[in-house]
Amino acid sequence: MEAIHAQTHIGLVSLTVSNLRRSLTFYTQNIGLKLLSLEEQSAVLGTAERPLLHLVEQPGATHVANATGLYHFALLLPSRVDLARSLKHMVQTETPLGGFSDHSVSEAIYLSDPDGNGIEIYRDRKRQEWPIQNGRLEMDTRPLDLQGLMGELNGRTPAWDGMPAGTQMGHIHLHIRDVDEAERFYCDVLGFDRIMRYGPSAAFVSAGGYHHHIGLNTWAGRGAPPPPAGSVGLRHYLILLPTQEALAAVKARLEANNISYEEKDGVIALHDPSQNHIHLQVAT
Repeated sequence: MEAIHAQTHIGLVSLTVSNLRRSLTFYTQNIGLKLLSLEEQSAVLGTAERPLLHLVEQPGATHVANATGLYHFALLLPSRVDLARSLKHMVQTETPLGGFSDHSVSEAIYLSDPDGNGIEIYRDRKRQEWPIQNGRLEMDTRPLDLQGLMGELNGRTPAWDGMPAGTQMGHIHLHIRDVDEAERFYCDVLGFDRIMRYGPSAAFVSAGGYHHHIGLNTWAGRGAPPPPAGSVGLRHYLILLPTQEALAAVKARLEANNISYEEKDGVIALHDPSQNHIHLQVAT
């Protein structure tokens, strides 16, 4: 089976929120994203280099548990110092934080936006430091060394100016209804590599040997349905391929496996088996 191009990565994530003004305040002031464009009921945020998040307001939308959709999106920072600066800023702005983990390959901070959409902010260790067991990458979940992380600042208090240049959408983690089914779609059809299983309820897949571009879990319940209309959460997420040829190869595999899709203006739109909405296009 042909693998998806090694330079494939995750791009813009689009979310439904219940109150756009409240979300913009949170994402710009607490998280540090820049407002790139604003319309009456939607906005795009990111860094000066790239858009990362698309928010669409649906007044009255509510968070629904026990459904497929977003578990979290993950903002990848360029360095450990950047992660320390972000943590310090979130503490200073009294941003509610949900947890901290050392995954051996990365160090991560977890939180949620005002609607309960999950967020991870993390930094990667160098690839040569990633643990390999029996030829396979091993991720772990251990307590994050907060004292060591904050020690990166050495008592310095540089002025906060938001998410640093080089920040990107590192990965996305999805609630799905069945791990085997999701793996078959993401790996055997789209062409991502199987990286590891986390017990019977989660899997991690990637392109180019990364630790994961997409996480898949059934923690909302095996067989979970998609969220009903009027829910906050994932609208779609973008998979970016480096060339038109790489996109065409994925398109050919979709057709060979009788996967329905729509194509418009260079964007291929489809759903995974759990009805998570995906856009594929060539990176610009």
